[in-house]
Amino acid sequence: MLEDKNVSKTSLAEIGEFGLINQIKEGFPIKLESSIKGIGDDAAVLDYKKEKIVVSTDMLVEGVSFSWGYMPLRHLGYKAVVTAISDILAMNAIPKQLLVSMALSNRFTIEAVDEIYNGMKYACEKYNIDIVGGDTTSSVHGLVLNLTAIGSAPEKDIAYRSGAQENDLVVLSGDLGASFLGLQVLEREAQVTKVNPNNQPDLEQYSYLIERQLKPEARLDIIKILKDLKVIPTSMIDISDGLSSEIIHLSKESGVGFNIYEEKIPLDSSVIRTAEEFKVNPITCALSGGEDYELLFTIKQTDFYKIKGNPNLTVIGHVTGKGEENYLITRGSEQMVPITAQGWGVEQEEDNSEH
Repeated sequence: MLEDKNVSKTSLAEIGEFGLINQIKEGFPIKLESSIKGIGDDAAVLDYKKEKIVVSTDMLVEGVSFSWGYMPLRHLGYKAVVTAISDILAMNAIPKQLLVSMALSNRFTIEAVDEIYNGMKYACEKYNIDIVGGDTTSSVHGLVLNLTAIGSAPEKDIAYRSGAQENDLVVLSGDLGASFLGLQVLEREAQVTKVNPNNQPDLEQYSYLIERQLKPEARLDIIKILKDLKVIPTSMIDISDGLSSEIIHLSKESGVGFNIYEEKIPLDSSVIRTAEEFKVNPITCALSGGEDYELLFTIKQTDFYKIKGNPNLTVIGHVTGKGEENYLITRGSEQMVPITAQGWGVEQEEDNSEH
């Protein structure tokens, strides 16, 4: 995937580390007023004036976080940006800058690196973000990407995991489970292609699921919607490890319990159809799937009328008392099932955001 024998490629050794840095710098001129100095010095210089700075970091590792069997280079660059800035959005803040560090093995060419950065550039243009620095080094085990995201918000707007209060409403953006099922489809087709290299799979019916896995979107629009509606979440988190895990995080940090209603969890029709094909419960995909990068947050009941009817937001439950447990209320309120974190994938990444 990284080498096309019929096209001339440029090895990293031909231009060296500084040549690579200069090439990256030329592709990312700074745009924001808060970006005083970007790539090319010992450190970036930023000016945030009256707003608080929010910083988070995220790492993607070849063979653990992604596979070349189905991940195009440009999509990887785009997804890396989305995963990094989603943690900033989860603080009800606006991402502004990125630091990108990359470890590369010698099998990568300049053209391959360009493709990754082209994906990053597309994401940065869409979300109005500057890449202002980073680091490059060699690797003996393929590719490692580490992105540090920097953002800001007025102090009064910042939402922590610890602010949920009894009787708050639990609100979710978008729908869940599609990314997990998109990965199942991609892994299945990759195995088929190994056996039959001439296989040309028809993936049109899975297009939404695959896009959610390979090219997820960060919910910057939700932050702007909440600001326009004058709603400040009492607590907030992004859904990277599945709804169950994130509910447990909010519960632990806020010291309260949550009741989530199964029938309220939004599922796309393709999730329901494909879950049946893979013989899994679509609710299980939503609870334990992960990588949806939707926003989960709590609001005061008095703010309900502000979000009521908004097609981007769904109330899926409420906060119970201090020290209470977390439960999924099954359809028809027939049973209260304890919510446990089960996660998925080879690794369960530790959240390294200093929230």
